[in-house]
Amino acid sequence: MAATSPPLPSSFTNRGKLLSNFTSIKPFSISLNDEKHCRFRCQIKSFENQPPNLSVDFLSGNEPVHLNSPSPMSMASDSAVKRVCLFYCNETKALAERIAAESDAIELRNINWRTFEDGFPNLFIPNAHRIRGQNVAFLASFSSPSVIFEQLSVIYALPKLFISSFTLVLPFFPTGTSERMEDEGDVATAFTIARILSNIPTSRGGPTSLVTFDIHALQERFYFGDNILPCFESGIPLLMSRLQQLPYSDNISIAFPDDGAWKRFHKQLQHFPTIVCNKVRIRDKRIVRIKEGEAVGRHVVIVDDLVQSGGTLIECQKALAANGATKVSAYVTHGIFPNRSWQRFEHDNGGHPETGLTYFWITDSCPGTVKEVMSETPFEILSLAGSIAAALQI
Repeated sequence: MAATSPPLPSSFTNRGKLLSNFTSIKPFSISLNDEKHCRFRCQIKSFENQPPNLSVDFLSGNEPVHLNSPSPMSMASDSAVKRVCLFYCNETKALAERIAAESDAIELRNINWRTFEDGFPNLFIPNAHRIRGQNVAFLASFSSPSVIFEQLSVIYALPKLFISSFTLVLPFFPTGTSERMEDEGDVATAFTIARILSNIPTSRGGPTSLVTFDIHALQERFYFGDNILPCFESGIPLLMSRLQQLPYSDNISIAFPDDGAWKRFHKQLQHFPTIVCNKVRIRDKRIVRIKEGEAVGRHVVIVDDLVQSGGTLIECQKALAANGATKVSAYVTHGIFPNRSWQRFEHDNGGHPETGLTYFWITDSCPGTVKEVMSETPFEILSLAGSIAAALQI
């Protein structure tokens, strides 16, 4: 038959009242099967007092109108998946790509990060109108004060683009160790960053969600205001999964370098034998000693939230080796390592715990560190990509 549209069947003109109940109709096409029988199909976006996503068949003659609806199972599976547009900064591009590889529901979107001649940011969000009504997330890295301002500019702009919801993913909360004032005049910069993030504009869906991992002190959750919803995740499940893959995993003990680390993580690792160390001052030196637990004959894994210069971890490693540990490894969620301090950590060369570590596990929360150590022993990267992809579905 010719491709021109045929006249509408007479039965269609008698069913105008049915169409009056439709709130919106998608474009449709008409095909003529033969001289006596034609079919009209349209896709319904919404239908008052009826299930959505219906399709309608109009048949010529006296045949009834058929309303076809997708199965409840397919509708439930579609609605259960939260589609997210994920923006990222230059530092977090590699991690963003790993997150997107974890889920088809995550779509990467880029930002043009440029600067004016005077050094101030010249930023642009391409196709900004296309994220209206979408769930949007931004993967940040506050690795240095020099990059915080340009990222905050984008973070404050995205929720105002008529998006459905906004999530800020900040894997490492950088000023977490500056959370208290010990002397008059001390500035708790953790509180400063928390206040800045608490004033992110609300999106159409409400306050911003903040996803961060193993913040240094749990009381820092109270630094945030009511306009942000902090979601505190942990990298410890990644460590536990990795430990289960090791040979002789039943011979592992967990060591905490101080009481603070024990308070922070012991409940998540309570099924392992534990060792608690502490620091004592002898003259002008701080020495790490074992306070509780037994290291003899064990593969001991030191666990803490972050590492800077690494001095405490190295002293802890030496104390454990001196007390009979056959292997010593370490895990921290955030490997900061200023001034390339990661170079202080040596490999144990096949079972000499007094000389170095068997493994040093870190996550990819600090992208600059990952680039430096990814091919160096004893370092091994445990990616947060799967954990972040799951958190974006909350």
